[in-house]
Amino acid sequence: MPRRPRIHLADIPLHIVQRGHNREACFFGEDDYHAYRHWLGEALKSSGCRLHAYVQMTNHVHLLLTPPAPEAVSQLVISLGRRYVQYINKTYRRTGTLWDSRYKSSLVQADAYLLLCQRYIELNPVRAAMVDDPAHYRWSSYRANGLGQADALLTPHEVYVGLGRTEAARLAAYRALFRPELDADAIGDIRMALDQGQPLGNSRFLNNIERATGQRREAKPRGRPRKPATEQTGSQEQLAMKL
Repeated sequence: MPRRPRIHLADIPLHIVQRGHNREACFFGEDDYHAYRHWLGEALKSSGCRLHAYVQMTNHVHLLLTPPAPEAVSQLVISLGRRYVQYINKTYRRTGTLWDSRYKSSLVQADAYLLLCQRYIELNPVRAAMVDDPAHYRWSSYRANGLGQADALLTPHEVYVGLGRTEAARLAAYRALFRPELDADAIGDIRMALDQGQPLGNSRFLNNIERATGQRREAKPRGRPRKPATEQTGSQEQLAMKL
Protein backbone atom coordinates (compact mmCIF):
# COMPACT_ATOMS: atom_id res chain seq x y z
CA MET A 1 0.00 0.00 0.00
CA PRO A 2 1.28 3.52 -0.74
CA ARG A 3 2.26 5.56 2.27
CA ARG A 4 -0.35 8.03 3.44
CA PRO A 5 0.88 11.57 2.79
CA ARG A 6 1.85 13.62 5.81
CA ILE A 7 -0.38 16.50 6.87
CA HIS A 8 1.27 19.79 7.76
CA LEU A 9 -1.03 22.76 8.36
CA ALA A 10 -0.22 26.33 9.27
CA ASP A 11 -0.59 27.17 12.97
CA ILE A 12 -1.59 23.62 13.98
CA PRO A 13 0.84 21.94 16.43
CA LEU A 14 2.72 18.95 15.03
CA HIS A 15 4.41 16.10 16.88
CA ILE A 16 7.48 14.84 15.01
CA VAL A 17 9.63 11.79 15.70
CA GLN A 18 12.89 11.16 13.84
CA ARG A 19 14.86 7.98 14.47
CA GLY A 20 18.41 6.88 13.92
CA HIS A 21 18.89 4.57 10.93
CA ASN A 22 17.94 1.01 11.89
CA ARG A 23 17.22 2.38 15.38
CA GLU A 24 20.93 2.95 15.90
CA ALA A 25 22.33 5.87 17.90
CA CYS A 26 22.18 9.40 16.55
CA PHE A 27 24.03 10.93 19.53
CA PHE A 28 27.42 9.50 20.49
CA GLY A 29 28.75 12.05 22.99
CA GLU A 30 27.77 15.18 24.90
CA ASP A 31 29.04 17.50 22.18
CA ASP A 32 26.60 15.89 19.73
CA TYR A 33 23.59 16.91 21.83
CA HIS A 34 24.86 20.49 21.89
CA ALA A 35 25.53 20.47 18.14
CA TYR A 36 22.01 19.22 17.42
CA ARG A 37 20.55 21.95 19.62
CA HIS A 38 22.60 24.56 17.75
CA TRP A 39 21.40 23.45 14.32
CA LEU A 40 17.85 23.02 15.61
CA GLY A 41 17.92 26.65 16.74
CA GLU A 42 19.15 27.75 13.33
CA ALA A 43 16.45 25.72 11.59
CA LEU A 44 13.75 27.18 13.83
CA LYS A 45 14.87 30.70 12.95
CA SER A 46 15.01 30.09 9.21
CA SER A 47 11.69 28.20 9.02
CA GLY A 48 9.74 30.31 11.49
CA CYS A 49 8.55 27.21 13.36
CA ARG A 50 7.82 27.61 17.09
CA LEU A 51 9.07 24.78 19.31
CA HIS A 52 7.07 23.93 22.45
CA ALA A 53 8.65 20.69 23.68
CA TYR A 54 11.42 18.29 22.73
CA VAL A 55 13.56 15.42 23.92
CA GLN A 56 16.84 14.12 22.55
CA MET A 57 17.03 10.39 23.24
CA THR A 58 20.04 8.25 22.36
CA ASN A 59 18.58 6.96 19.10
CA HIS A 60 15.67 9.28 18.32
CA VAL A 61 14.27 12.79 18.77
CA HIS A 62 10.80 14.14 19.56
CA LEU A 63 9.78 17.67 18.58
CA LEU A 64 6.46 19.40 19.26
CA LEU A 65 6.22 22.53 17.15
CA THR A 66 3.84 24.86 15.37
CA PRO A 67 4.73 25.83 11.78
CA PRO A 68 3.75 29.17 10.20
CA ALA A 69 3.10 27.40 6.88
CA PRO A 70 2.90 23.74 5.76
CA GLU A 71 6.19 23.87 3.86
CA ALA A 72 8.05 25.18 6.92
CA VAL A 73 8.13 21.69 8.47
CA SER A 74 10.00 20.14 5.57
CA GLN A 75 12.35 23.13 5.50
CA LEU A 76 13.19 22.61 9.15
CA VAL A 77 13.64 18.83 8.94
CA ILE A 78 15.79 18.97 5.80
CA SER A 79 17.98 21.84 7.03
CA LEU A 80 18.48 20.34 10.48
CA GLY A 81 19.09 16.84 9.15
CA ARG A 82 21.61 17.91 6.54
CA ARG A 83 23.67 20.10 8.86
CA TYR A 84 23.67 17.67 11.77
CA VAL A 85 24.60 14.70 9.59
CA GLN A 86 27.46 16.72 8.09
CA TYR A 87 28.67 17.46 11.61
CA ILE A 88 28.46 13.79 12.70
CA ASN A 89 30.15 12.46 9.57
CA LYS A 90 32.99 14.96 9.86
CA THR A 91 33.44 14.47 13.60
CA TYR A 92 33.45 10.68 13.52
CA ARG A 93 34.94 10.26 10.03
CA ARG A 94 31.98 8.28 8.84
CA THR A 95 29.84 8.24 5.70
CA GLY A 96 26.30 7.31 4.87
CA THR A 97 22.94 8.02 6.40
CA LEU A 98 22.26 8.76 10.04
CA TRP A 99 18.47 9.07 10.15
CA ASP A 100 15.68 6.84 8.97
CA SER A 101 14.55 8.16 5.62
CA ARG A 102 11.03 9.02 6.74
CA TYR A 103 10.17 10.88 9.93
CA LYS A 104 6.82 10.33 11.64
CA SER A 105 4.41 13.14 12.40
CA SER A 106 0.96 13.75 13.83
CA LEU A 107 -1.14 16.90 14.05
CA VAL A 108 -2.16 17.70 17.64
CA GLN A 109 -5.37 19.34 18.81
CA ALA A 110 -3.97 22.12 20.98
CA ASP A 111 -6.75 22.73 23.47
CA ALA A 112 -7.28 19.06 24.34
CA TYR A 113 -3.99 17.26 23.65
CA LEU A 114 -1.04 19.66 23.54
CA LEU A 115 -0.11 19.39 27.22
CA LEU A 116 -0.67 15.63 27.11
CA CYS A 117 1.74 15.42 24.20
CA GLN A 118 4.29 17.55 26.03
CA ARG A 119 4.11 15.19 29.01
CA TYR A 120 4.54 12.19 26.72
CA ILE A 121 7.62 13.74 25.12
CA GLU A 122 9.28 14.89 28.33
CA LEU A 123 8.59 11.59 30.13
CA ASN A 124 10.43 9.54 27.50
CA PRO A 125 13.60 9.27 29.60
CA VAL A 126 11.53 8.09 32.59
CA ARG A 127 9.75 5.41 30.56
CA ALA A 128 13.14 4.31 29.24
CA ALA A 129 14.37 3.96 32.85
CA MET A 130 17.20 6.43 32.21
CA VAL A 131 16.07 8.68 35.09
CA ASP A 132 13.35 8.54 37.73
CA ASP A 133 12.33 12.18 37.31
CA PRO A 134 12.16 14.20 34.05
CA ALA A 135 14.03 17.02 35.80
CA HIS A 136 17.08 14.76 36.02
CA TYR A 137 17.39 14.47 32.23
CA ARG A 138 19.39 17.28 30.62
CA TRP A 139 18.33 16.92 27.00
CA SER A 140 14.65 17.79 27.09
CA SER A 141 12.37 20.79 27.49
CA TYR A 142 11.11 19.77 30.95
CA ARG A 143 13.55 21.92 32.90
CA ALA A 144 12.25 24.96 31.02
CA ASN A 145 8.55 24.07 31.03
CA GLY A 146 8.51 22.69 34.58
CA LEU A 147 11.31 24.48 36.42
CA GLY A 148 11.69 27.78 34.57
CA GLN A 149 15.21 27.17 33.27
CA ALA A 150 16.01 29.42 30.31
CA ASP A 151 15.89 27.65 26.94
CA ALA A 152 16.27 29.77 23.82
CA LEU A 153 14.87 27.00 21.63
CA LEU A 154 11.38 27.19 23.13
CA THR A 155 8.35 29.34 22.41
CA PRO A 156 5.59 28.54 24.93
CA HIS A 157 2.23 27.69 23.36
CA GLU A 158 -0.75 29.74 24.48
CA VAL A 159 -2.27 26.64 26.10
CA TYR A 160 0.81 26.33 28.30
CA VAL A 161 0.77 30.08 29.05
CA GLY A 162 -2.86 29.71 30.12
CA LEU A 163 -1.87 27.43 33.00
CA GLY A 164 -1.30 30.45 35.26
CA ARG A 165 -1.22 34.22 35.41
CA THR A 166 2.35 34.31 36.64
CA GLU A 167 5.41 32.27 35.73
CA ALA A 168 5.48 30.70 39.19
CA ALA A 169 1.84 29.67 38.88
CA ARG A 170 2.40 28.20 35.40
CA LEU A 171 5.42 26.22 36.51
CA ALA A 172 3.61 24.83 39.55
CA ALA A 173 0.56 23.90 37.49
CA TYR A 174 2.74 22.23 34.86
CA ARG A 175 4.67 20.19 37.42
CA ALA A 176 1.38 19.08 38.94
CA LEU A 177 0.45 17.47 35.61
CA PHE A 178 3.37 15.06 36.06
CA ARG A 179 2.34 13.72 39.47
CA PRO A 180 -0.01 11.03 38.15
CA GLU A 181 1.40 8.50 35.71
CA LEU A 182 0.58 9.03 32.06
CA ASP A 183 -2.45 6.90 31.23
CA ALA A 184 -1.65 3.78 29.20
CA ASP A 185 -4.52 4.51 26.80
CA ALA A 186 -3.14 8.01 26.19
CA ILE A 187 0.29 6.56 25.41
CA GLY A 188 -1.31 4.11 23.00
CA ASP A 189 -3.31 6.84 21.27
CA ILE A 190 -0.24 9.04 20.77
CA ARG A 191 1.83 6.15 19.42
CA MET A 192 -0.90 4.97 17.08
CA ALA A 193 -1.45 8.49 15.71
CA LEU A 194 2.28 8.82 15.02
CA ASP A 195 2.60 5.36 13.53
CA GLN A 196 -0.28 5.96 11.14
CA GLY A 197 0.41 9.65 10.47
CA GLN A 198 -3.02 10.58 11.80
CA PRO A 199 -4.19 13.61 13.80
CA LEU A 200 -4.44 13.37 17.58
CA GLY A 201 -7.71 14.93 18.65
CA ASN A 202 -11.44 14.58 19.13
CA SER A 203 -14.04 14.07 16.42
CA ARG A 204 -14.51 17.81 15.91
CA PHE A 205 -10.79 18.24 15.29
CA LEU A 206 -10.70 15.27 12.91
CA ASN A 207 -13.65 16.67 10.96
CA ASN A 208 -11.91 20.03 10.64
CA ILE A 209 -8.77 18.33 9.33
CA GLU A 210 -10.81 16.32 6.82
CA ARG A 211 -12.47 19.48 5.53
CA ALA A 212 -9.12 21.24 5.24
CA THR A 213 -7.40 18.38 3.40
CA GLY A 214 -10.23 16.53 1.64
CA GLN A 215 -8.91 13.27 3.13
CA ARG A 216 -10.41 11.06 5.78
CA ARG A 217 -8.21 11.12 8.85
CA GLU A 218 -8.75 8.82 11.80
CA ALA A 219 -6.25 6.59 13.58
CA LYS A 220 -7.31 2.95 13.23
CA PRO A 221 -6.34 0.24 15.73
CA ARG A 222 -4.09 -2.37 14.15
CA GLY A 223 -3.55 -6.02 15.09
CA ARG A 224 -5.11 -7.43 18.22
CA PRO A 225 -7.48 -5.30 20.33
CA ARG A 226 -5.71 -3.13 22.88
CA LYS A 227 -5.31 -4.83 26.27
CA PRO A 228 -6.87 -3.29 29.37
CA ALA A 229 -4.69 -0.72 31.12
CA THR A 230 -3.90 -3.12 33.96
CA GLU A 231 -2.41 -5.59 31.50
CA GLN A 232 -0.51 -2.92 29.60
CA THR A 233 1.35 -1.57 32.62
CA GLY A 234 3.77 -4.46 32.75
CA SER A 235 4.84 -3.93 29.15
CA GLN A 236 5.55 -0.18 29.42
CA GLU A 237 9.28 -0.65 29.94
CA GLN A 238 9.54 -2.81 26.81
CA LEU A 239 7.78 -0.17 24.75
CA ALA A 240 9.58 2.86 26.18
CA MET A 241 12.20 3.08 23.44
CA LYS A 242 9.72 2.43 20.62
CA LEU A 243 8.47 6.01 20.53
